Amino acid sequence: MEVDANSQSQIVSRDRRPDALGDFNLLSDEIVCSILNLLSPRDVACLACASSVMYILCNEEPLWMNLCLSKENRDLQYKGSWKRTTLHRLQVLNKYDDSCKKPLHFDGFNSLFLYKRFYRCYTRLDGFAFDQGNVERKTDLSLDKFLQQYDGQKPVLVPGLAETWMARKTWTPEQLLIKYGDTSFRISQRSANKVSMKLKDYVSYMQEQHDEDPLYIFDDKFGEVAPDLLKDYSVPHLFPDDYFDVLDNDQRPPFRWLIIGPERSGASWHVDPALTSAWNTLLCGRKRWALYPPGRVPLGVTVHVNDEDGDVDIETPSSLQWWLDFYPLLADEDKPIECTQLPGVCRAGLLALEENAKVSMEEDNLISSELTRKKKKVKIDEHMDDLSFDRNGSDLEFSYDINFLKMFLDKNRDHYNSLWSTSNCIGQRELRDWLWKLWIGKPGLRDLIWKGACIALNTNKWYKCMEELCSFHKISLPADEEKFPVGTGSNPVYLVGDNVVKIFVEDGLQSCLHALGTELEFYGIMQTSESSLKNHVPNVLASGIVFFENGSYKIMPWDGKGVPDVIKKHSTIDDVFPDTEYPFGIWSKKLFEYKKAGMPLEELVSLGGHSNIWPYIITKRCKGKIFAELRDVLREEEVSDLASFLGKQLHHLHILPVTPLNDLSYCHFEKKLEMGNEAHDNGTIDNSIQNINLPAASKVFFTILNRKKKDVSSRLTKWGHPIPSTLIEKVNEYLPKDFVELHNMFKNEDGQFVVHNCCSWVHTDIMDDNIHLEQVKESWRPSYIYDFSNMSLGDPILDLIPIHLDIFRGDVQLLKKLLESYKLPFGKRRSSEEGCKVRRISYLTMCYCIIHEENILGAIFGMSKELRTANSWEEVEEAVWGDLNKYY
Repeated sequence: MEVDANSQSQIVSRDRRPDALGDFNLLSDEIVCSILNLLSPRDVACLACASSVMYILCNEEPLWMNLCLSKENRDLQYKGSWKRTTLHRLQVLNKYDDSCKKPLHFDGFNSLFLYKRFYRCYTRLDGFAFDQGNVERKTDLSLDKFLQQYDGQKPVLVPGLAETWMARKTWTPEQLLIKYGDTSFRISQRSANKVSMKLKDYVSYMQEQHDEDPLYIFDDKFGEVAPDLLKDYSVPHLFPDDYFDVLDNDQRPPFRWLIIGPERSGASWHVDPALTSAWNTLLCGRKRWALYPPGRVPLGVTVHVNDEDGDVDIETPSSLQWWLDFYPLLADEDKPIECTQLPGVCRAGLLALEENAKVSMEEDNLISSELTRKKKKVKIDEHMDDLSFDRNGSDLEFSYDINFLKMFLDKNRDHYNSLWSTSNCIGQRELRDWLWKLWIGKPGLRDLIWKGACIALNTNKWYKCMEELCSFHKISLPADEEKFPVGTGSNPVYLVGDNVVKIFVEDGLQSCLHALGTELEFYGIMQTSESSLKNHVPNVLASGIVFFENGSYKIMPWDGKGVPDVIKKHSTIDDVFPDTEYPFGIWSKKLFEYKKAGMPLEELVSLGGHSNIWPYIITKRCKGKIFAELRDVLREEEVSDLASFLGKQLHHLHILPVTPLNDLSYCHFEKKLEMGNEAHDNGTIDNSIQNINLPAASKVFFTILNRKKKDVSSRLTKWGHPIPSTLIEKVNEYLPKDFVELHNMFKNEDGQFVVHNCCSWVHTDIMDDNIHLEQVKESWRPSYIYDFSNMSLGDPILDLIPIHLDIFRGDVQLLKKLLESYKLPFGKRRSSEEGCKVRRISYLTMCYCIIHEENILGAIFGMSKELRTANSWEEVEEAVWGDLNKYY
């Protein structure tokens, strides 16, 4: 903002705002600036020509900073101003007319909002400090005293812990620039996009910028891009525990950061990921910190909590704005815990005070084993009413003690059937795997781990169920290491002696009944066949229903046949084929699949509901290890043998006889679906396809596929990164109008088009944790495939998707090896009679990936970053599935 003041003029300039803004004059400058942030750079440039005030607002540097960073996804080069940087990114900087570079001057316009922001951009913080503070400073602190008085309870400043580090001498911007000038580091900023800068470009930016909230390096991967930096420091003796060291480096969430920033840089108010207790070492500069205990929301900060998944969105001013505008308004009793950090060790942070760059190192030191989707939830409720706040941090009621945190959790929420916030630092499955590995790897912490897991996973409830099942089926009670559910699966699974006990929980009672009912139906068909597949599927020892009634657990054996009495009493269970041998078998499951297809995520979660009834199955425990545990140690020929093994077993699986859908059953099915009365958009076969004779099973299959296609773009948008938004916009034109177009058709003697029955048994979930290998002499050989609870009827290609993406990780040679032993034709898929286009198998497979209820696309684009820049779905299809077109 620039105003030309003429000291010789005695005329008071008129306010140009009303005429220049028109109806926008009713809005404050802050709101107008917020609206401008939503526009594209081109639109902002055009709007700057509309009026003098719009010219001023549209040339504000903070606006162009936001416009630039909102689109940036690569190495950033700062060009002296954010407007020039944006124009450079758009490749139009050279077209920028030099005559237009000189800013225009206007009188008659004043803005307190712009002035305050301008002041914050240029203010100096030399004398801005709180050196006394109210955080204790302790020298020569022993580990025992630290654990007893401070860890997870209150912050502490500990000088001298980094005196022997090489980093004290070598981690200055000047020396780092010599060795790492061309190394790219990640930048922290509010945009969801991932921005990085070469260190030499970042140092140049630091020297030139006048931003209110400057960018700062905040890189959790610095150890990978600059491994020599790891040699320059060591973890202080006060922080020996690392609860994530049971995970491989590629599995653990971020745990260490390199931080470099100029004066005024710093994090705004936030809750640390996973509620970790972090240590932070400052190597040069000064940093001012402010901290509030759990449950306290600072003045000027608004917290939004998503009731569905517990995700937290925090609206907060910049750190500098909070210190200047809100801190002075606080009464003494409302002020935060605060201190100014000099080079040393601290526990949390906020604002850089000196012009010289701050360089610091931060690591997490987990103090609680419970990592739920609620952990980041900042919530003030009835538990906070009677609690007082001591600014010296001595009130232990405000600690991260697990009993305190428990008050903020919803006791009725079931971990296995709840939405998981995408902002969590660890995935839902990864959380279960991590807690199990902690249980096995750190037996000395089992009391704490168990307490946390009871809160996070309802472990106590499932263990009581499992104890009752062991007693009922005369299985020895589990040893101590067997008390914890294993693996990353979506249901509690226990390894007890020679048995595997699985309790069905995922997606609610109705889904669980169909999962077990179909699995038992499949086992029955397989056992009566001559297929060698049964030699590679664990034996079923028992199955049934466990339910909680009148204060105790009760058990009812069930082999999948008939409807158990306890289920008959459950009025919400209605998708049952009562006149069939397996009422919750495959066709009942397909009806349930139809109901779920196209259903919004929120409705799917509510469908799970809360139940005190759980199906279960007990199978024989396999010897050996799962592929997930052996992936990194298997020889090339052993993995090749696994691919051949999978091809053979898929062959046997896909030729097993399918339970027929007779006319009576199909009439029941059709009545349930009300197919005849539904529009095509709701999932029925397109009426425009004439003279096509569809088998009943295929008609059901295509109906479900078409229904899954409904609202696919909105579902992909919700999944978001790493699925490219440009491809989401094109998804509907890529998908077929009707999936029946993609399958084999031929003319019969009457001239009608007939579609072959394309349905077979499909596992749908053959992944690295469902494949078992046994050690024979010096080699690992594949032996078993298990977990058939996701069994369905469908296109055999559906089984290739998880195998290729999860087990093979896109390795084309392994896919070819599987297909060599599979020896069944997929066949070309024709859309109509001779001469018409042949649909590629790769196209059909890509379509299945897009409409899949699981985020398959997230796996594809996560596995191949290059594909994120693809211009079309055809490009992705060819890269991932193109080799399938060579196999028929």
